[in-house]
Amino acid sequence: MNPDPRRHSTVDQLLIGIQQLGQSRSVTTTPSPAEQWPETLLTDPEKRHVTGLMRVNHAGEIAAQGLYIGQAATARGETTRNLLRNAGQEEQNHLHWCHQRLTELSAKPSALTPIWHAGSILIGGLNGLRGDRWSLGFVAETEHQVEKHLSKHLSRLPPGDQRSRAIIEQMISDEVHHRASAIEAGSRALPWPVRIAMRISARVMTITAYRF
Repeated sequence: MNPDPRRHSTVDQLLIGIQQLGQSRSVTTTPSPAEQWPETLLTDPEKRHVTGLMRVNHAGEIAAQGLYIGQAATARGETTRNLLRNAGQEEQNHLHWCHQRLTELSAKPSALTPIWHAGSILIGGLNGLRGDRWSLGFVAETEHQVEKHLSKHLSRLPPGDQRSRAIIEQMISDEVHHRASAIEAGSRALPWPVRIAMRISARVMTITAYRF
């Protein structure tokens, strides 16, 4: 039987979340949507481009895991903590699918993965300390921006790459659900300077992870 999570300290919550993230590369509760599609022969430029896009998506999922770990560790209410954990489980699926797709493309994740992870845990924890409504607002805004980002990726994929397309389409569907859940739970709209800062930081990560 698992210990009562309410008895865990903030540090315990962080360690549990980090351990779960480490396991997520090899364990997932849902098969990859890509499995229903055969591999397509891509040209070298197409393969490099798809690799860059999926590396960005993998980095984004690493960041999402870090945010959820930090936010769950500092959440004040059990309802909010459970919402974050449930969303985090689906994000673990996304992380595994992206990692699997990179392996199929004979590629590796971003070399800066530890930075995305550590920085996101810190950001998530700080946002959690602002209160649950703020933290849920951060989730809603993050998922809104991720949805737009993934939609752009769909339009940039080679037409024949149905495996990557299937993964991204399912990710979009899940992100929409996460945003709706956060809003339903009472999220607070974030001030526009915060939303702009989030877009800028996401843009920096996107450009960097695509190349490295």
